[in-house]
Amino acid sequence: MTPRLSTPKAILFDFDGTLADTAPDMAFAANILRKAHGLDSLPISDYRPYVSSGGRGMVKVAFGKTPEDAEFAELRDTFLDLYAANLCRHTTLFDGINNTIAALECRDIAWGIVTNKAMRFTDPIVRQLGLDQRTKCIVSGDTTPHLKPHPASLLHAAALLGIHPADCWYVGDDERDIAAASAANMTGIIARYGYLGGSAPSTWNAHASIDTPLALLELFAPTPISMA
Repeated sequence: MTPRLSTPKAILFDFDGTLADTAPDMAFAANILRKAHGLDSLPISDYRPYVSSGGRGMVKVAFGKTPEDAEFAELRDTFLDLYAANLCRHTTLFDGINNTIAALECRDIAWGIVTNKAMRFTDPIVRQLGLDQRTKCIVSGDTTPHLKPHPASLLHAAALLGIHPADCWYVGDDERDIAAASAANMTGIIARYGYLGGSAPSTWNAHASIDTPLALLELFAPTPISMA
């Protein structure tokens, strides 16, 4: 049975794998880099589980390199430049996101974006997807000194909205998202339709999970019927 939770005053969303399917463009940039090194392209399915790890994840899949390897930094930086030059070629909102955020707006529930993605990538994509005039806040990976799972970015978003963290939900597709929500005293919701990198979601200790964006609305507690 789907749990019913107290209706929030704000819902914050992770970006990659939660609001937007950015995997096609991340994979595209990684494959350009592979070709430059004389390697064949890899399928998007190889990259998808690692998209939430950004350049680090893409370099790991494309070249098997980690930050401990001498070649890693140059590969990561080149990948990020290639990605910056190819933003939003094939990136789309997940099916149901537009209807979900429209429903939140109709209910006067504020919504915002909190991501580990750097501002130089986040802002242009948000504009091209037509969300920049709708979202109430955008907190990127370089907005605060700390990345998720540290709660700083979530707490900053709540402060921008003027809403207590306990009255916010955070929706994300990675274990670090749920850990950050817990640390910020927010309700954590797993987007099971996303990339789900890392360990099994059943171990993340979230308040609830959803298989589609619209299922988020089913978590709201029923509105009491007035007898007046």
